[in-house]
Amino acid sequence: MGLFQYEFMLRALVGALVIGLAAPALGIYLVQRRLSLIGDGVGHVALTGVGVGLLLNRSPVIAAVIVAAIGAVAIELIRERGRTSGDMALAILFYGGIAGGVVLVGLSSNRSNAALMSYLFGALTTTSRTDLVTIAILGVVVLIAMIALRPALFAICHDEEYARVSGLPVRALNLLLAVTTAVTVTIAMRAVGLLLISALMVVPVATAQQVTRGFVGTMALAMGLGLVAAGSGVWLAGTLDTAPGATIVVLAITMFLLVAIGTATWRTLRRRALPVPATELEPPDVVLKH
Repeated sequence: MGLFQYEFMLRALVGALVIGLAAPALGIYLVQRRLSLIGDGVGHVALTGVGVGLLLNRSPVIAAVIVAAIGAVAIELIRERGRTSGDMALAILFYGGIAGGVVLVGLSSNRSNAALMSYLFGALTTTSRTDLVTIAILGVVVLIAMIALRPALFAICHDEEYARVSGLPVRALNLLLAVTTAVTVTIAMRAVGLLLISALMVVPVATAQQVTRGFVGTMALAMGLGLVAAGSGVWLAGTLDTAPGATIVVLAITMFLLVAIGTATWRTLRRRALPVPATELEPPDVVLKH
């Protein structure tokens, strides 16, 4: 644990742990709504915010939060229409976001490819104290909102029409999910990068779903797996001198594969161990004549 005697590694660890908790807590709702890739789309839009911040010599994080929130709300309103044209509009929004970000970063005074890559794939070890405070505050806000509003958010994810009939403010809750997605993506760009955050939202949830049945249990296990992947990823990246964001995602996917193989093996062994009922040895509609 000698790596964490350095302040920048401690900041990286704390920032990663916050993201590791908050991302799956939000991601479980996105998975339930079959919006697993929305984090990727919002990340594309957030890059334009980064470019705006760099071009205007303002905080890229704050600018990215604002632009990503606007983009996420636009995505939700387009999704609400439920038309084929909405898919085309989303595609234009996503690709326009990343293209606009690249152009704006190129026009800014900080034109280096390193600056662009740090936002696309993360630069956790360069997290400053200001970045850490921003990540911690916004991450805790997202975490509290996802846990405190769990019954209402679960209702709209499970059956939106029933939630509307029950009197829940469906549109407001949908917009809340959109904005918190934007916030999570933006604060995570320092940890795992705009192009990888969607994996940290989805993969721990997919892993937990293989071994749990209830929503609460899945949510708790997904947050735990996200925490383990984030903490272990920072340590392993520091030990092997690899990119922290990519290492965290690789560990999360490795856990998914191990659990998938383990559960599949367990089910196969269990089926072989169970005796075959006598009625299943011969189809009931087969009649043997003497």
